[in-house]
Parts: sequence; structure tokens; C-alpha cells
Amino acid sequence: MKTKEKVYRGSGNVFADIGAAYPGRTLARAQIMFRIAEIIIKERHLTQKEASELLDIPQSKISCLVNGKLSMFSIDLLLVLLNKLDRDVEIIIKPKTKEEKVASTHVLVAA
Repeated sequence: MKTKEKVYRGSGNVFADIGAAYPGRTLARAQIMFRIAEIIIKERHLTQKEASELLDIPQSKISCLVNGKLSMFSIDLLLVLLNKLDRDVEIIIKPKTKEEKVASTHVLVAA
């Protein structure tokens, strides 16, 4: 006899779905890391060694970055890395909307 697996609709934030302490900030960090990895690999076609030299961090940290090891990177370091990759970073602070129960953190990537 087959057992039916339950399927749950995600919230759009996997970190909220798994009960992470600060899911919005964790998702933002993951999105920034993903974007940095995209710039390094897809846009610049850099090896980990070349990226390491450009960003002035050990090659092992480049590996952690492209493999999504969130605990290795603070938001502050990620913003520095974006600047080293010739990316401007703008932070907008605004009141939450009336529809939101709590204030949130979002990452918007411009082309």
C-alpha cells in the first residue's frame, strides 16, 4: 500500500519555511551571495583563484561563497565584495506598508 506524501505550499522564503530566526535577512544574504557568484562566474568568467585575488579573500572563501555557505559571510562583507566587483549598493530605509504585519528586508537587483 502506498502512503501519500503531504505537499505544502512554500511561503516564497525557504528560510521562513524551515523556521530560521531571521528569515528575511537570511534570504537577503543568500540572494546577495548568489548575485556575487553570478558576477564572478557567469559575467566575468573568473576562476576561484582570480576571484580570490580580485576580492582579496582566500580562495577557500570563494568556494564557500559559490556553494552558499551563509554562515561564512556577513552582510557587511558581502557589500564590500559587491563594491570590489564594481557594483554600487544602495540601501533604502522606509516605513513598512499598512498591509505588512511586520517590517521586512528585500534585495532588488538592477540590471
